Amino acid sequence: MEGLHYLPFIISGTIKEPELTMSNPVIEVLILAAVALFVLWRLYVALGRGGDDRPMQRPAPAPEQRTKTPEAQAPSPRRSEPERPTFTGPAAGGLEDIYNADNSFTSEDFLRGAKAAYQMIVAAYARGDRKALRPLLDDDVYEAWDAAITARETSGDRPFELLRIKRAEIDRAELEAGIARIGVRYEADLGDGETTRTAKEIWTFKREVASTDPNWLLDDVDVAV
Repeated sequence: MEGLHYLPFIISGTIKEPELTMSNPVIEVLILAAVALFVLWRLYVALGRGGDDRPMQRPAPAPEQRTKTPEAQAPSPRRSEPERPTFTGPAAGGLEDIYNADNSFTSEDFLRGAKAAYQMIVAAYARGDRKALRPLLDDDVYEAWDAAITARETSGDRPFELLRIKRAEIDRAELEAGIARIGVRYEADLGDGETTRTAKEIWTFKREVASTDPNWLLDDVDVAV
Protein backbone atom coordinates (compact mmCIF):
# COMPACT_ATOMS: atom_id res chain seq x y z
CA MET A 1 0.00 0.00 0.00
CA GLU A 2 2.98 2.28 0.17
CA GLY A 3 2.75 3.10 -3.49
CA LEU A 4 -0.79 4.43 -3.17
CA HIS A 5 0.54 7.90 -2.33
CA TYR A 6 2.02 8.12 -5.76
CA LEU A 7 -0.92 6.82 -7.75
CA PRO A 8 -2.61 9.27 -10.07
CA PHE A 9 -6.18 10.33 -9.34
CA ILE A 10 -8.80 8.37 -11.17
CA ILE A 11 -11.83 10.42 -12.12
CA SER A 12 -14.61 8.82 -14.19
CA GLY A 13 -12.26 6.21 -15.45
CA THR A 14 -9.84 8.84 -16.73
CA ILE A 15 -6.38 9.29 -15.33
CA LYS A 16 -5.50 13.08 -14.65
CA GLU A 17 -2.41 14.69 -13.19
CA PRO A 18 -2.99 17.20 -10.34
CA GLU A 19 -3.04 20.91 -11.43
CA LEU A 20 0.27 22.32 -10.22
CA THR A 21 0.36 25.59 -12.30
CA MET A 22 -1.70 28.77 -12.21
CA SER A 23 -3.16 30.71 -15.07
CA ASN A 24 -0.91 33.25 -16.82
CA PRO A 25 -3.03 36.41 -15.96
CA VAL A 26 -2.70 35.82 -12.20
CA ILE A 27 1.02 35.47 -12.48
CA GLU A 28 1.30 38.74 -14.41
CA VAL A 29 -0.70 40.60 -11.76
CA LEU A 30 1.50 39.28 -9.01
CA ILE A 31 4.65 40.24 -10.88
CA LEU A 32 3.37 43.80 -11.53
CA ALA A 33 2.39 44.15 -7.86
CA ALA A 34 5.85 43.04 -6.77
CA VAL A 35 7.50 45.50 -9.15
CA ALA A 36 5.28 48.34 -7.86
CA LEU A 37 6.10 47.53 -4.25
CA PHE A 38 9.79 47.46 -5.07
CA VAL A 39 9.61 50.86 -6.80
CA LEU A 40 7.68 52.40 -3.89
CA TRP A 41 10.19 51.02 -1.41
CA ARG A 42 13.08 52.50 -3.37
CA LEU A 43 11.34 55.87 -3.49
CA TYR A 44 10.82 55.74 0.25
CA VAL A 45 14.50 54.95 0.79
CA ALA A 46 15.59 57.73 -1.57
CA LEU A 47 13.18 60.47 -0.53
CA GLY A 48 11.81 59.57 2.86
CA ARG A 49 15.06 59.16 4.87
CA GLY A 50 18.04 61.39 5.49
CA GLY A 51 21.72 60.65 5.18
CA ASP A 52 21.89 59.55 8.85
CA ASP A 53 19.09 57.00 8.27
CA ARG A 54 16.53 59.21 10.01
CA PRO A 55 13.34 60.37 8.38
CA MET A 56 14.11 63.41 6.31
CA GLN A 57 12.34 66.59 7.39
CA ARG A 58 11.61 69.37 5.04
CA PRO A 59 12.96 72.66 6.25
CA ALA A 60 10.27 74.98 7.47
CA PRO A 61 9.71 77.87 5.12
CA ALA A 62 11.56 80.97 6.23
CA PRO A 63 9.24 83.64 7.57
CA GLU A 64 8.59 86.37 5.12
CA GLN A 65 10.81 89.27 5.86
CA ARG A 66 9.29 92.57 5.16
CA THR A 67 11.69 95.20 4.15
CA LYS A 68 11.28 98.03 6.57
CA THR A 69 10.94 101.30 4.87
CA PRO A 70 13.01 103.82 6.80
CA GLU A 71 10.78 106.40 8.34
CA ALA A 72 11.13 109.73 6.79
CA GLN A 73 12.91 112.01 9.20
CA ALA A 74 12.21 115.67 9.23
CA PRO A 75 15.34 117.61 8.40
CA SER A 76 16.88 119.15 11.50
CA PRO A 77 16.47 122.88 11.52
CA ARG A 78 19.61 124.65 10.49
CA ARG A 79 21.01 126.87 13.14
CA SER A 80 21.04 130.34 11.77
CA GLU A 81 23.84 132.62 12.78
CA PRO A 82 22.65 135.56 14.88
CA GLU A 83 22.08 138.55 12.71
CA ARG A 84 24.78 141.14 13.14
CA PRO A 85 23.30 144.35 14.51
CA THR A 86 23.62 147.59 12.62
CA PHE A 87 24.80 150.57 14.63
CA THR A 88 24.09 154.14 13.59
CA GLY A 89 24.63 157.61 14.99
CA PRO A 90 27.68 159.31 16.49
CA ALA A 91 28.42 156.32 18.79
CA ALA A 92 28.31 153.70 15.97
CA GLY A 93 32.07 153.11 15.84
CA GLY A 94 32.40 152.53 19.56
CA LEU A 95 29.32 150.30 19.69
CA GLU A 96 30.79 148.23 16.85
CA ASP A 97 34.00 147.75 18.81
CA ILE A 98 32.06 146.69 21.90
CA TYR A 99 30.01 144.21 19.89
CA ASN A 100 33.14 142.71 18.34
CA ALA A 101 34.48 142.09 21.85
CA ASP A 102 31.15 140.81 23.19
CA ASN A 103 28.71 139.38 20.63
CA SER A 104 25.91 139.29 23.21
CA PHE A 105 25.80 143.09 23.27
CA THR A 106 22.90 144.92 21.64
CA SER A 107 22.22 148.62 21.91
CA GLU A 108 18.50 147.98 22.44
CA ASP A 109 19.08 145.77 25.51
CA PHE A 110 21.66 148.18 26.87
CA LEU A 111 19.38 151.20 26.52
CA ARG A 112 16.52 149.32 28.16
CA GLY A 113 18.78 148.52 31.10
CA ALA A 114 20.10 152.08 31.22
CA LYS A 115 16.58 153.45 31.66
CA ALA A 116 15.89 151.00 34.47
CA ALA A 117 19.22 151.90 36.12
CA TYR A 118 18.38 155.62 35.97
CA GLN A 119 15.08 155.02 37.74
CA MET A 120 16.65 152.84 40.47
CA ILE A 121 19.61 155.14 41.11
CA VAL A 122 17.56 158.37 41.28
CA ALA A 123 15.03 156.68 43.57
CA ALA A 124 17.75 155.28 45.87
CA TYR A 125 19.48 158.68 46.02
CA ALA A 126 16.21 160.40 46.92
CA ARG A 127 15.67 157.91 49.77
CA GLY A 128 19.28 158.20 50.90
CA ASP A 129 19.61 154.43 50.43
CA ARG A 130 23.37 153.97 50.36
CA LYS A 131 23.06 150.17 50.44
CA ALA A 132 21.06 150.15 47.19
CA LEU A 133 23.42 152.66 45.55
CA ARG A 134 26.71 150.89 46.38
CA PRO A 135 26.53 148.02 43.79
CA LEU A 136 25.32 150.40 41.06
CA LEU A 137 28.00 153.11 41.27
CA ASP A 138 31.73 153.25 40.65
CA ASP A 139 33.83 154.18 43.68
CA ASP A 140 34.31 157.84 42.74
CA VAL A 141 30.63 158.37 41.95
CA TYR A 142 29.56 156.64 45.15
CA GLU A 143 31.83 158.78 47.29
CA ALA A 144 30.46 161.98 45.71
CA TRP A 145 26.83 160.92 46.10
CA ASP A 146 27.38 159.67 49.65
CA ALA A 147 28.72 163.11 50.57
CA ALA A 148 25.73 164.77 48.87
CA ILE A 149 23.29 162.59 50.84
CA THR A 150 25.10 163.50 54.08
CA ALA A 151 24.89 167.22 53.26
CA ARG A 152 21.20 166.96 52.45
CA GLU A 153 20.50 165.13 55.68
CA THR A 154 22.34 167.88 57.56
CA SER A 155 20.50 170.73 55.86
CA GLY A 156 17.14 169.02 55.89
CA ASP A 157 16.50 169.78 52.22
CA ARG A 158 13.82 167.74 50.52
CA PRO A 159 15.15 165.44 47.76
CA PHE A 160 13.98 165.61 44.17
CA GLU A 161 12.25 162.47 42.98
CA LEU A 162 11.88 161.18 39.45
CA LEU A 163 8.59 162.03 37.78
CA ARG A 164 9.26 160.74 34.28
CA ILE A 165 12.03 160.08 31.77
CA LYS A 166 11.41 162.22 28.71
CA ARG A 167 14.44 161.13 26.70
CA ALA A 168 17.18 158.52 26.85
CA GLU A 169 19.59 157.85 23.98
CA ILE A 170 23.15 156.69 23.47
CA ASP A 171 25.44 159.68 23.02
CA ARG A 172 28.91 158.12 22.82
CA ALA A 173 30.67 154.77 23.19
CA GLU A 174 34.22 153.46 23.33
CA LEU A 175 36.23 150.34 24.12
CA GLU A 176 39.62 150.78 25.76
CA ALA A 177 41.79 148.12 27.40
CA GLY A 178 38.85 145.73 27.63
CA ILE A 179 36.62 148.32 29.34
CA ALA A 180 33.48 149.40 27.49
CA ARG A 181 32.09 152.84 28.25
CA ILE A 182 28.78 154.15 26.94
CA GLY A 183 27.37 157.62 27.62
CA VAL A 184 23.59 158.00 27.74
CA ARG A 185 21.93 161.37 27.38
CA TYR A 186 18.96 161.70 29.72
CA GLU A 187 16.25 164.28 29.94
CA ALA A 188 13.92 163.79 32.90
CA ASP A 189 11.42 165.67 35.01
CA LEU A 190 12.20 165.80 38.76
CA GLY A 191 10.13 167.21 41.60
CA ASP A 192 10.23 167.74 45.37
CA GLY A 193 6.50 168.17 45.85
CA GLU A 194 6.64 171.94 45.34
CA THR A 195 9.09 172.55 42.53
CA THR A 196 9.54 170.71 39.24
CA ARG A 197 12.66 170.97 37.17
CA THR A 198 14.09 169.25 34.11
CA ALA A 199 17.40 167.46 34.50
CA LYS A 200 19.60 167.14 31.42
CA GLU A 201 22.61 164.94 32.07
CA ILE A 202 24.93 162.46 30.41
CA TRP A 203 25.53 159.35 32.48
CA THR A 204 28.47 157.18 31.51
CA PHE A 205 28.27 153.46 32.29
CA LYS A 206 31.22 151.06 32.19
CA ARG A 207 31.72 147.30 32.11
CA GLU A 208 34.55 144.83 31.55
CA VAL A 209 33.57 142.98 28.36
CA ALA A 210 35.35 139.79 29.47
CA SER A 211 33.52 139.70 32.81
CA THR A 212 30.75 137.20 33.51
CA ASP A 213 28.89 139.95 35.38
CA PRO A 214 26.46 141.52 32.90
CA ASN A 215 25.82 144.62 35.03
CA TRP A 216 27.11 148.08 34.13
CA LEU A 217 28.35 150.56 36.73
CA LEU A 218 27.65 154.28 36.67
CA ASP A 219 31.13 155.72 36.07
CA ASP A 220 30.52 159.41 35.55
CA VAL A 221 27.79 162.09 35.50
CA ASP A 222 28.07 165.25 33.40
CA VAL A 223 25.69 168.09 32.78
CA ALA A 224 24.44 167.93 29.18
CA VAL A 225 24.98 171.03 27.08
